[in-house]
Amino acid sequence: MSTVAARGAPGTLTPGAMAAEETRPTDRRVRSIDIIRGAVMVLMAIDHVRVFAGVPPGGPDYGVFFTRWVTHFCAPAFLFLAGTSAFLHGSRPGRSTSELSRFLLARGAWLVLLELTVLRLAWTFNADFASYNLAGVIWVIGWCMILMAALVHLPLRVVGAIGLAIVLGHNVLDHVPGLAATARESALAPLWSVLYFGGPVEIADGGTRLVVLYSLVPWIGVMAAGYAFGPVVRMEPERRRRICLRVGLGATGAFLVLRLLDVHGDPVSWREGTSWLPAALSFLNTTKYPASLLFLLMTLGPTIALIPLLDRARGWITDALVVFGRVPFFYYVLHIPLIHAVAAVISLVRYGEVVPWLFGNHPMEPPPVPEGYAYGLPMLYLVTTAVVVALYVPCRWFARLRERRRDAWLSYL
Repeated sequence: MSTVAARGAPGTLTPGAMAAEETRPTDRRVRSIDIIRGAVMVLMAIDHVRVFAGVPPGGPDYGVFFTRWVTHFCAPAFLFLAGTSAFLHGSRPGRSTSELSRFLLARGAWLVLLELTVLRLAWTFNADFASYNLAGVIWVIGWCMILMAALVHLPLRVVGAIGLAIVLGHNVLDHVPGLAATARESALAPLWSVLYFGGPVEIADGGTRLVVLYSLVPWIGVMAAGYAFGPVVRMEPERRRRICLRVGLGATGAFLVLRLLDVHGDPVSWREGTSWLPAALSFLNTTKYPASLLFLLMTLGPTIALIPLLDRARGWITDALVVFGRVPFFYYVLHIPLIHAVAAVISLVRYGEVVPWLFGNHPMEPPPVPEGYAYGLPMLYLVTTAVVVALYVPCRWFARLRERRRDAWLSYL
C-alpha cells in the first residue's frame, strides 16, 4: 500500500485516522460537544430575546409554549458539559488535580463576580444594585465550580455517585409535609433559598435583595455527573456512541415512565395542571425553578443521546455552531447587552422612545409589559436570527485568538 493510500487523499482522513483524531484526549476537541454547546447558545438567545420581547414564558398557545420549552435544554446541557470540560481540562498532560482545583476555584469566583456586576447591568440597564441582584445561570455555574474544586480531589466514581444521588434523590424532599413552609420561616431561610428553593433573599436592611433563580441543588449534581461523564468522551468512537445512546435513551425513557406514573420526580402533577394547558403540553411542563428530576431527565436524556449522532455532522450550520460552542462564555457575555440594546432600538422605532419597561429588573421581576408592546413570534425569531448572525464574527475572532495564544486570562472567557 502506498503512503498516499495509507494516509488518504490530501485534505482527507482515512477511517483509522478519523478515529485517532476523535479520541486524541489532550489536544483535540470533541466536535459533537462543541456543536451541542453552540446549539445551546442559539437556543439561549431565543429565550433572552423572548424576555425583552415581552412574550410570556409559555402558555396554552403551542407556538409560545414551545418557544420557551426548547430553551429548557440550555441550562442542563450548559452545567453538564461544564463538568465534562472540567474533567478534560484536568486530564491534560502534566496537569495535577491541585492545579485543576485552583483553576475551578478561581474561575468559579470570577463567574459569580461577573454575574453580580457586568451581567446584572447588561440585564437591566440600570444601576440599582442596592436593591436588586439576580443569581442566574452564570452564578450557579460559578458556585458549582467552586464546589467542584473540592470534589475533584475525590475518586472519579465517588464524584459521579454524589452527582447522581443529588440528581435522582433531591425531589424526595417534596414528599416531606410542610418542609418548604418551615424552611422559609426559619432562621436559615436565606441558606435554604440559595441551596434548594430559590426565590428572593434579603441580604441587608432596607430591601436589598438577591433573587435566586438557580439554586445550588440540583445543579451541583448535574455538574458532578458531567465531570464523571468525562472518560466517556475520551473513549474510542464506537464505544462512546453505544454508551451515550444507552444513557441518553435510558434517561429519556425514565422521564416518560415517571411522568406517566405521576408519583415522583416533579412537585407539580401534570394531571392536575391541565386547567390552563392542554394535556400534552402539561405533560412536558416540568418544573425548572428549582429544576426537578423530571426536568433534568427530559432535557439531559436527549442531549446525551445526540452526542454520537453529531460526531461526524458536517456542513456550514454545524461549523457555525462549533464556533459558538468553543467560546460559550464569551458569547454569553456579549449576547445579553446586545439583545437588550436591540430591544431598545426597536422600541425607539416603534414608539419614538425607549419604553421605561426596558430598564426594569429583568428577567425575574419586570414591571408590567406595556399594552401592545409584546412581539409576535415571527418578529421574535427574526430578531434572534439577527443577533446570532451578528455574534458570529466576534466569536470566530475570539475562537481563533484562543487557538493561537495560550495566555492564562483567555481561559477565563
